[in-house]
Amino acid sequence: MIRRVYPGAAGGIVPAPPSKSAAHRLLIGAALAKGKSRIEGVALSRDVEATLAGLAALGADIRLEKGAAEVRGVDFAVPARAGILPCGESGRTLRFLLPLCLTRGEKMTLTGTERLFARGLSVYEDLCREKGILFRQEKDRVTVKGRLAPGVYALPGDVSSQFVTGLLFALPLLAGDSEIRLTTALQSGPYLDLTLAALTAFGVRIHRPDEKIFLVPGNQRYTPRDLPVEGDWSNAAFLLALDSLGGAVTVTGLEENSAQGDRVCRAYLEALRKGAPLLDVSDCPDLAPVLMTCAALRHGAVLTGTARLKIKESDRGAVMAKELAKCGADVTVEADRILISPAPLHPPQTPLCGHNDHRVVMALTVLLTVLGGEITDCEAVAKSWPDFFDVLDEIGVKTVETDQG
Repeated sequence: MIRRVYPGAAGGIVPAPPSKSAAHRLLIGAALAKGKSRIEGVALSRDVEATLAGLAALGADIRLEKGAAEVRGVDFAVPARAGILPCGESGRTLRFLLPLCLTRGEKMTLTGTERLFARGLSVYEDLCREKGILFRQEKDRVTVKGRLAPGVYALPGDVSSQFVTGLLFALPLLAGDSEIRLTTALQSGPYLDLTLAALTAFGVRIHRPDEKIFLVPGNQRYTPRDLPVEGDWSNAAFLLALDSLGGAVTVTGLEENSAQGDRVCRAYLEALRKGAPLLDVSDCPDLAPVLMTCAALRHGAVLTGTARLKIKESDRGAVMAKELAKCGADVTVEADRILISPAPLHPPQTPLCGHNDHRVVMALTVLLTVLGGEITDCEAVAKSWPDFFDVLDEIGVKTVETDQG
């Protein structure tokens, strides 16, 4: 899908979309609880739909109504409802649910796009090899068979915190105590805080004596809960960017003390408005595309902690640099740093490419509210925010679909 975006300032009051990160975690907690839970404020993006499908395959009963999910938890005494868990393009779904498959001892296959599996599962592959568990990965699926045993799990903390989260959901269900030891410094630490908050909400105890150690008592039970999904700082950042670029946008429903690492977006956008700051995105890599956009439109910036942008839905640093260059931006991408130098911008002469990446599409849309132009692959926003363009229309940003290809 190609959309033309027309220049113009945004204005209005907008509720933040529900947090996809929080929704995944609360839905999994509810699915692991014996009994019925209700999770309010569930937005059906493709990623969340993938997690719902995976939990249903494991045996959870889920009923959706009016933005809420009623979840009756998995009965681990009976076999899984299906041997295949479809994960779509969702890295969270794949990495969160794979360890849960290994609490059952059954042969399970998790499927998804080739790009999803290209992002890597080496952390789990190494653990399975160490524990004597079958792990067979193909271009669009991975098959596992075996059962996790209580014990020590050593894994790197600088690849993705999602691997740690997956184990934190699964290990409390085991018959004995376990320990997770991080062998490297932790990145995206706030996402683990979000996981620990969800586990606590469902009555699961995790002890964390220091940043690299998680002590997980076994024989725990998840307790059914009725809980709301908090507002999403990750997606709200695009609305706040429109405000910082001369709009008058107020975003409601955001928790200022949220565990979400992307809550720094407000401070980062203000720093970009005032000058050319040095911004560390190691704990908030999803903000990088919109920060690059605002830096190019303002005074430039240096982003650090950018190495992991290569393993997102696209190689985000590289593709953003390529698309911004079409508008005259001066961007240099290094191994773990991105430099955006001040340069005069102009409307693109050809459509910008969204690279099938939802955050790239949304960041380029913010850019074109200033410059005007077209973007391809706009359907990618369905991954996290299906009604993104409808929301923009409500706050005065004109976009028109120009092609169905």
